[in-house]
Amino acid sequence: MPSELSKHALSAVSRLTSLSFWICLPAVLLILFDIGFEQSLPYQAWIEGYYLFTLFFAILATGLRHVINGKNPRIKVLLVDFILVLFFAIQIALHLKLIPAASVVYFFHEMVWLRLAVFAAFVREFSILRILMKKTYLNPAQLFILSFFTIIIIGSFLLMLPRATIGSISMIDALFTSTSAVCVTGLIVVDTGSYFTTTGQTIILILIQVGGLGIMTFASYFSYFFRGGSSYENQFMLRDITNSQKIVEVFSTLRQIIFVTFIIEGLGAILIFFSLDEVHFESITDKLFFAVFHSISAFCNAGFSTLPNSLYELPYRFNYPLHLIVAFLFIIGGLGFPIVFNLVRYVWQKILGRTLHLLKIRKYAYVPWLLNLNSRIVLITSLILTVGGTALFYSFECNNTLQEHDGIGKVVTAFFGATTPRTAGFNSINTSSLQFSTIMIIFLLMWIGASPASTGGGIKTSTFAIATLNFISLARGKNRIEVFRREIADISIRRAFAIISLSLMVLGMAIFLISFFDNDKDLMSIAFECFSAYSTVGLSLGITAGLSTSSKIIIILVMFIGRVSMLTIMIALVKRVSHQGYHYPGEEILIN
Repeated sequence: MPSELSKHALSAVSRLTSLSFWICLPAVLLILFDIGFEQSLPYQAWIEGYYLFTLFFAILATGLRHVINGKNPRIKVLLVDFILVLFFAIQIALHLKLIPAASVVYFFHEMVWLRLAVFAAFVREFSILRILMKKTYLNPAQLFILSFFTIIIIGSFLLMLPRATIGSISMIDALFTSTSAVCVTGLIVVDTGSYFTTTGQTIILILIQVGGLGIMTFASYFSYFFRGGSSYENQFMLRDITNSQKIVEVFSTLRQIIFVTFIIEGLGAILIFFSLDEVHFESITDKLFFAVFHSISAFCNAGFSTLPNSLYELPYRFNYPLHLIVAFLFIIGGLGFPIVFNLVRYVWQKILGRTLHLLKIRKYAYVPWLLNLNSRIVLITSLILTVGGTALFYSFECNNTLQEHDGIGKVVTAFFGATTPRTAGFNSINTSSLQFSTIMIIFLLMWIGASPASTGGGIKTSTFAIATLNFISLARGKNRIEVFRREIADISIRRAFAIISLSLMVLGMAIFLISFFDNDKDLMSIAFECFSAYSTVGLSLGITAGLSTSSKIIIILVMFIGRVSMLTIMIALVKRVSHQGYHYPGEEILIN
């Protein structure tokens, strides 16, 4: 049993953490007010003063927490806290003019660093609050949906801040843009590059990143990192959200997702930066922001671009290295984290095994099922769709939209045009000039979409593969689906056909309603818009901005449903029954 002294210590730490959080919260709200509105000098001085007070209290709280707690903190937590405290102290000293302007650290004197320090303090304090996710109140599906809905609403208000746009933006357009960013769709009603300021574009970028990975991913991991643990109930909830097979894998999966995302996005930004011509940018900062924006947008399969015509803009239309880098990013993002982790593990074991075998350290051992069934199905389906789509796109568009390209340029553009409909949303050709046959292929690719547990949408490659394997099995007279000497579980088959049926119902209803509200638009363009919204693609035949308010609301709902999936919404809304220990007599229904 803990001693009375330890109980008092834990109580003091809890009260200190709570107080520190409530001091940091107004500071974060002040950051939003500060960046969203023009400030007079007196107000700016008052706001800066509160920032410094917040950082001072954060330093005090962090130090006292380690002293009062009495436990030996983990080295990595101690290191992070030391870096944060040092950063906070530098900010306080700089803004109180305790450090001379000639100092090496004077680079951090800008207000953006002070705001970043305050936000870091808020994240640190929020992460160690004791937050319990009770299944009694919210199941994983409801929590997942609620997190997306909350971020969309917050994003809408942020985009309406005066300094976020050049001019003003209506509530419906702000909601549309926020939904498109959080749901990583890419459909736009106003041009991102010219309508939004750098502040507005940064807000969109943050919404894309949070929407791509999910706010629960960030919040849960940072909470686990600083607290050093989590309740079993929280872990059960997070296991369902992260698709982890075991409870012990929850936080390791979260860590892998966050680190792999930032590593790939960082590498992508570097490659994009060096693929660009400096003459098209006013400064290195603009070039760097362009690279970071497009790297995050590509990996998260968002399709947002600061260019008016995406990569079809003339200076970038023939920049084939840029096209390949962007394609690499959205293909990796669209494969899904479980597939990427499994593939990396498989390749690493292959290389390690072969190397040890050649060095005669040990005999190479072949592990046949290191690459699991899910990965095999997804990778083969993705490869077939990519190769087949590229070949068809090239043959249909060779003398049309690809005519302005030569040699390898035609192949790269055809490859880009065949992969981007699977939820990426970037375009390097004039979409409105596509052949009818090409548009039909894009319809199919958009509907199929990316892979499970990825940043993309659609019914998913595994769903399409299971449906295909099912009718092949039926044609061969089998009563089960067998592939790679494995049998696919009945629940997977039922889930796949439920997703297909629900997707067609949502798409059909959306097309019908928009045709009613905007009867001046042709059916092809409306259907293209709905498929693009549902599969979170972002491609359009040019009718998005001209839609009526009612149709925009329909598209907003379709984007949201496409991101969280209709099946998840039904699971969240319909009361689940416990498994019953009985079976009724079975009968076959006449189907064909």
